[in-house]
Amino acid sequence: MDDEDYQLRHERVAGIDIAKAKADVCTRLPPPREGGRRRSRVEEVPATARDILDLGTRLLADRVELVVMESTSDYWRIWYYLLESLGLAVQLVNASQARQLAGRPKTDRLDCQWIARLAEMGLLRPSFVPPAEIRALRDLTRARLQLVRDRTREWQRLEKLPEGALIKLSSVVSSLAAAKSAHKILEAVAGGETSPQALAALAHGNVKGGRAAVERALEGMRPEAHHLMLIRLHLDRIKDLDRRAAALEDEAGAALDAIPAARVTADGEPAPGTAVLSAAERLAEIPGVTPELAIAIIAEAGLDMTRFPTAARLASWAGLAPAARQSGPRTRKPGKGQGNDYLKGYCTQAALGTANTATFLGERYRRLARRTGGVRAQCAVARSILTIIWHLLSDPAARFTDLGPDWHTRKADRDRKIRTHLRQLEALGLDVTITPRAA
Repeated sequence: MDDEDYQLRHERVAGIDIAKAKADVCTRLPPPREGGRRRSRVEEVPATARDILDLGTRLLADRVELVVMESTSDYWRIWYYLLESLGLAVQLVNASQARQLAGRPKTDRLDCQWIARLAEMGLLRPSFVPPAEIRALRDLTRARLQLVRDRTREWQRLEKLPEGALIKLSSVVSSLAAAKSAHKILEAVAGGETSPQALAALAHGNVKGGRAAVERALEGMRPEAHHLMLIRLHLDRIKDLDRRAAALEDEAGAALDAIPAARVTADGEPAPGTAVLSAAERLAEIPGVTPELAIAIIAEAGLDMTRFPTAARLASWAGLAPAARQSGPRTRKPGKGQGNDYLKGYCTQAALGTANTATFLGERYRRLARRTGGVRAQCAVARSILTIIWHLLSDPAARFTDLGPDWHTRKADRDRKIRTHLRQLEALGLDVTITPRAA
């Protein structure tokens, strides 16, 4: 590829190809004399704080305008954070956009040169890297999510374990994790209680089939010593995970409250000492979005929606927009979009929470589920929720207002519906005369 001045967008750039223990850095600078060729300096830098800071000092001395690096696992973090702290303009790009051309050798040294060439021509789109306070909040919410997933696995193991002791508790209790009766019975079993009557008495009266069904399910139980020990082990782990998840939840809430941008007035200014809804509280007004989900969503998307010019851009970044697949005149079925799996999971969880609500989003879910199935309906409603979130975070004065479950009915054109029904009746060979009903 020839160097042509009209292609340049940045005069001084650096491209970094990152590995676990080192990185290859290519610095592209203007020619030393008029009419000369642009200079490239390639060096290998160890992934240590001292060497990275020394590299940043050299880049500042060369007046580098832009530093671009690939998002390689989590190894990019030390490079991004340290170079950013020195005041350099750093961009993280998706590796799929910086792929080497087919037929060229693939080495780290050539890769960093290729990244620098693409960066100086402005051919790479930067990825979203949130500011430091949002990164800290994200670490807390993701850690809490992992604890919740670990707790679910413990409940799944605890559901299988009693089957080996002939305890058929899961047959009469819909969910061991959600039923307090099941928890009480398992605690008693781990404590050595073996009487079906005594265990059934611990169940709530509204369990499926009543206490008599619980007693019948426990009549043949044969727990051995190792069963009791393992049940106690899983119960203790669940209690510990509950306690740690609650602590992280409180810590995440405190971290969000400490961010000034999370609590602003309608004018966008901080409101010390005034009663104003925070960003998380405004998001929690959306059906299906709990306060915990609201904090987790902010941790992924951030509070500054100028990073996403439109709501559609945010939906695409979250993986809630189908990927276009077109070749010539043929347009294939859109593929699954790739994006932030955490944000997508939070939004789809909120969409599922609206399924049985008497709201606009709940009715939208049911209308789509009848035609396209629950999975597609969940994805569509999740995108609608994310669109609402974008508007709420873009305008601190905005508040969520539900359109109501009858919005589609109220918005339908009455005359158009009459014409549609008339055509359907005429197609059946009927002559219809319409008479308006008296008020």
